[in-house]
Amino acid sequence: MITTYTTSFQSFLTELSIKKEPKNLYEPIAYILGIGGKRIRPSLTLMACELFGKPHTEALNAALCVEMFHNFSLIHDDIMDNAPLRRGHETVHEKWNLNTGILSGDALLILACQQLNGYDGKVFKQLNGLFYTTALEVCEGQQYDFDFEQRVDVSVEDYLKMIRLKTAVLLAASLKFGAIVAEANEDDMHGIYTFGLNLGMAFQLQDDYLDIFGTDNFGKQKAGDIISNKKTYMVLKTLALVNEKERETMKYWFATTAYSEEKIRVISKLIKSYKVDLLVQNEIAKYTQQAMQNVKELKIPEERKKTLNDFATNLMLRKI
Repeated sequence: MITTYTTSFQSFLTELSIKKEPKNLYEPIAYILGIGGKRIRPSLTLMACELFGKPHTEALNAALCVEMFHNFSLIHDDIMDNAPLRRGHETVHEKWNLNTGILSGDALLILACQQLNGYDGKVFKQLNGLFYTTALEVCEGQQYDFDFEQRVDVSVEDYLKMIRLKTAVLLAASLKFGAIVAEANEDDMHGIYTFGLNLGMAFQLQDDYLDIFGTDNFGKQKAGDIISNKKTYMVLKTLALVNEKERETMKYWFATTAYSEEKIRVISKLIKSYKVDLLVQNEIAKYTQQAMQNVKELKIPEERKKTLNDFATNLMLRKI
């Protein structure tokens, strides 16, 4: 059912004109918005609006705000990670240059803010407050992620806190945006947000898994997290389980920054040999089940709850 909202949002986005001057500011924005992605976050905004009783079309601008902010964060994230690919295409800073990437990302953030101006009164105030809170949390999460690359004392708990801020809060806010536009009650707004938090945790852990063990059409550089020395759940769990010699091997590879097929092979093999790939799947299932428990507590018809549960299940089982 979410494909209905994805299609609606894609049509809305296609009609959007970002052909402005100067070209080198706006072309990268049109490019990053145009190269696809799953459109999960804006689709959730539209779906939540309808789940709580209003036409999803009323939430299109809120959904665009979410998608613009998400893509702003991706532009800057790719710069910080020195990533060459995004969704199977060149990243903005690779296609243009570093300065263009920074400035176009900044402009995209401002455009995201502007999308909320069409809402009035209490709805605008709630949307605006949630947007700024979430935006700052995402920045905090990004800084933790960057810091962790240089630290040797990162714990699994540290990592889970980081992905909650960097990824889960935006997915949660996307759902709550729709609930705010629909003027849902406070309990349901809280419930749908908590559902989104748990789903966001499962989503990021699945992303971590797919980065190493996903299919070739995942759309990003294969094993980019290993190349970038990311302290992911799987890396941290493996570090806790390996023997001393293997731990020194992992530390050696994570002290290097050059691309290495051998590095990818060694780290991937250790993850699988200690069955950490299965441990992360259990963690994904745990967060997904918690999200489904959140759905039970929502005061909406059962058929609408099924929509949320089906989406959570499909997200957990995705292969790309």
